[in-house]
Amino acid sequence: MGEIEDALDRAGFETFTKEPPKGLQARIRFLLKQMETAKAVGAEIGVTADSVNRYRRGDRKNPPKEISDKIDSAVRARWQPLVRKRRRKQAATSTGITVETRARFGYTAPVGTTDDGRFRRLTVHLPPTYAQRLFDARDAGASDQQMRRIIAEGFKEVYFQDGGGRAMGLSDVEINDIDYLDLDY
Repeated sequence: MGEIEDALDRAGFETFTKEPPKGLQARIRFLLKQMETAKAVGAEIGVTADSVNRYRRGDRKNPPKEISDKIDSAVRARWQPLVRKRRRKQAATSTGITVETRARFGYTAPVGTTDDGRFRRLTVHLPPTYAQRLFDARDAGASDQQMRRIIAEGFKEVYFQDGGGRAMGLSDVEINDIDYLDLDY
């Protein structure tokens, strides 16, 4: 998975209206309800069906960190899918998406091209059209580079050209190096 897809996942996980189950037994019961069999849950988190049943009964209380992280990830991926779907639709149609990043940006302008060797820390709210394009690209299996281009186009329009108020000769913006990237919708 790429940086943009990871950020989309994190943003989706933050849209819950109710917190997912906290305790190990509650999380395992939730997964069993969603996936129906201990074997399916075990395959998802990397343990045997017997281990899943031991966690469910409380015979095992402290899974290794790696397994605990997989359990948490599996629960979050299945928790409140309708809430996440509604929030995603709202971002794509009315509210847009906020991108916070620290990255190197390069651009092409009438004077030439630069890779602008310094990091910029930007927080930019992109319009709903960019959120829709980003979600569509992800659903279509786009590469991280393709999703970066969508975000870079949004930065060009909203930040660098200020919606048409400046830098009109700027023809292309690239995100060359990402230190961190976080999305919110």
